[in-house]
Amino acid sequence: MSELPNLPADKTLLILDDDAPFRNRLGRAMMQRGFIVSAVATVAEALDIARANPPAFAVVDLRLEDGDGLDVVRALHASRPDCRAVMLTGYGNIATAVAAVKSGAIDYLAKPADADDVVKALLASPGDKPEPPENPMSADRVRWEHIQRVFELCDHNVSETARRLNMHRRTLQRILAKRAPR
Repeated sequence: MSELPNLPADKTLLILDDDAPFRNRLGRAMMQRGFIVSAVATVAEALDIARANPPAFAVVDLRLEDGDGLDVVRALHASRPDCRAVMLTGYGNIATAVAAVKSGAIDYLAKPADADDVVKALLASPGDKPEPPENPMSADRVRWEHIQRVFELCDHNVSETARRLNMHRRTLQRILAKRAPR
């Protein structure tokens, strides 16, 4: 794919993701689209870049081994308020989407997002509404995500999570033992 015609003069892009194959694949795809890419795996590396030479664009994973991508988005906006950051995560839910936007992200994409989706999000005008997703999460997946979020907020306490969800503890344990639905 060739360089995009509506790419601004400053094409610097930070990619922060601890999934090396995904990070490398996305980095190559974004370079082919005309971006100048810095791809890193840790929050510490991303914070160094955010402070020393903040990019015009950023694609940031939400959950990383050494911290939270929201901290990186905040640091980018402290150093460069016009930075357009997109949050990526495999844990898509409303609460984290709201937290990402409050931290300064312009969009929130669930993994695996392809390069075209990322470019659309990065270059979208502020008033543009995103198109509905081609493959939205199923109702079972949305339910599972909600249960996982409440479980996490209850510090992985099954009894407290079951109480808050008004669910029997053993039913919750069976749900938590299963894999995520598609």
